[in-house]
Amino acid sequence: MSGKVVLTYFNGRGKMESIRWLLAVAGVEFEEVNMTKHEEYVKLLSDGALMFEQVPLVEIDGMKLVQTKAILNYIAGKYNLYGNDLKERVMIDMYSEGVRDLMEMIMMLPFISPDAKKTKLEDIERKATSRYIPVFEKVLHALGLGQLGRALASSQYLVGYQLSCADVQLLEITLMLEEKFPTILSKFPVVKVFQGRMKSLPAIQKFLQPGSKRKPQPDDLYVKTVYEVFNFKH
Repeated sequence: MSGKVVLTYFNGRGKMESIRWLLAVAGVEFEEVNMTKHEEYVKLLSDGALMFEQVPLVEIDGMKLVQTKAILNYIAGKYNLYGNDLKERVMIDMYSEGVRDLMEMIMMLPFISPDAKKTKLEDIERKATSRYIPVFEKVLHALGLGQLGRALASSQYLVGYQLSCADVQLLEITLMLEEKFPTILSKFPVVKVFQGRMKSLPAIQKFLQPGSKRKPQPDDLYVKTVYEVFNFKH
């Protein structure tokens, strides 16, 4: 890797959090530039750093990368977290994009009016338990991961026989869901076993410790900062 990795975003989760997760799992140190003022965003635009006038922005290997999916795919490919062939990669992409659909629903919660939030939370829980988590429960069960703690699984990963970005993102979304719905995995025991195994990986253990670069749930200050940086009215 040439030079340091620098992430430009807000001091909060948003779309950058999955990138932080993936870099942490890959063992890559990174620095962060947290925007707080509209002028900082304007300077990025005037410097031509934002291809589509959007963040996240990741500086890596002499490049300035934008668009979350492209960034994640580059990091996954560079650090052997993206399967062994085209068929494995397309499965990884399908799982990852399904997870991101659910993540983006949760990401929008801080920006929704209090009156609409209860309905939106109910919608997220319904979709998570009827559409998304059952997919992963079925896949992991087919791999034999439901043998609670016994080493009988043909693979402990979603795709192939090695860790991929899809595994990391599935762990991330299970933790996000449990923050909102603490018992949501009670009906999905195989996903819960998967979560436990993933949390035991040394790089993930480190990232989950207090003081790591993992961000807390978004608060009012995070929302206020996003509005200020983009000069949005609310």
